[in-house]
Amino acid sequence: MRILVIEDEFSLADAIARGLRKRGFAVDVAYDGTTGYEAATITRYDVIVLDRDLPGMHGDEICASLARNGALTRVLMLTASSSVAARVQGLGLGADDYMSKPFAFDELVARVRALGRRATPAAPPVLSVADVELDPARHKATRAGVPLDLTRKEFGVLEELMKAGGAVVSSEELLDRVWDANTDPFTTIVRVTVRTLRRKLGDPPMIETVIGAGYRIPTGE
Repeated sequence: MRILVIEDEFSLADAIARGLRKRGFAVDVAYDGTTGYEAATITRYDVIVLDRDLPGMHGDEICASLARNGALTRVLMLTASSSVAARVQGLGLGADDYMSKPFAFDELVARVRALGRRATPAAPPVLSVADVELDPARHKATRAGVPLDLTRKEFGVLEELMKAGGAVVSSEELLDRVWDANTDPFTTIVRVTVRTLRRKLGDPPMIETVIGAGYRIPTGE
């Protein structure tokens, strides 16, 4: 899942990003509203964690513009105000959820995951294909009931392939959904990760390579 954090308080933005990365998310950070809005219009993020009071482009303006343009990205708005009126106003601008500062980080993670499941198309809480089950919230994957020891990136690739419902996912899409903006777009990291993921999944092989197109996990339907 790809997340954008737009927060002008550097220490808080970096702490949120570090924590989300440890939970397996791909995270980009912007420290002002103008840069954050530009990133949101260029890259398709699953969730944006958006501070309301931002320099440059205000968080309200970012939220309203994304909603007006029909963006599929879910917005979790952060604010220092805990008043009901502020929450109502934020949700009225198009935010999908709202949290007041200070907040419990575990709650932030839970809300980000919940918003991610509301993406289009919606993803179930636990993904299942054949004898493989993947639980993103608990970061657990099993095959035939046996736990799979996956790195965060291997887990992310498996999640994206399972979410695709049998459709082909290109290397570019996997790079965009699982890695962040700091990754070299010409790297072979996707191919290497798929190779090690195949090995860990074992037999019978699950991941198919579609020449010139990408990778898929057939659903058998």
